[in-house]
Amino acid sequence: MEVSVLNINGQETGRKVTLNDAIFGIEPNDHVIYLDVKQYLANQRQGTAKSKERSEHNGSTRKLGRQKGGGGARRGDINSPVLVGGGRVFGPKPRDYGFKLNKKVKVLARKSALSYKAKDNEIIVVEDFKMDAPKTKDFVNITKNLKVDGKKALVVLPDVDKNVYLSARNLQKAEIMSANNINTYKILNADVLVVAESSLKTIDSILNK
Repeated sequence: MEVSVLNINGQETGRKVTLNDAIFGIEPNDHVIYLDVKQYLANQRQGTAKSKERSEHNGSTRKLGRQKGGGGARRGDINSPVLVGGGRVFGPKPRDYGFKLNKKVKVLARKSALSYKAKDNEIIVVEDFKMDAPKTKDFVNITKNLKVDGKKALVVLPDVDKNVYLSARNLQKAEIMSANNINTYKILNADVLVVAESSLKTIDSILNK
């Protein structure tokens, strides 16, 4: 699949790049996409919820009533879960929600997500660019020139560029990411991918090992 290379003014440079069919042209696998997105979201969870159980509450351990004859449940001390202010039964404890996925599954998921974007013509390739200083106004002009303003855009750069990152940081619908950090969730969450030309080589080297 061939895509025209644009400059940051939104004009065609007269050059075209061929997207690797082994990455951008496969038959997407929805199940591995589901697994990879599930793992990403699970890793975002803090897992710090905690409630006190019976043994962790402060309170007397004196038995409040006789064992039988009270007409109700045997409740023991004041920390009993059946009493107001008592401990909670089977409450949440700090835990790690993450789980393991094979590398090949994660690679296939990213390839599938990129193939969906390519199939829907939601990939824009721009020639490599840099910004001399952080300036949000200049970055907004770039998005307007590329006709992606108002859309959730994921800008994929070959390396970390602090000036570009700072320029886009305050924009709600723009996100900057280096090519070696792209993941399935970010790809699918964006309306359009704006990929710097050199990033394609990095993506090829990572996903075609």
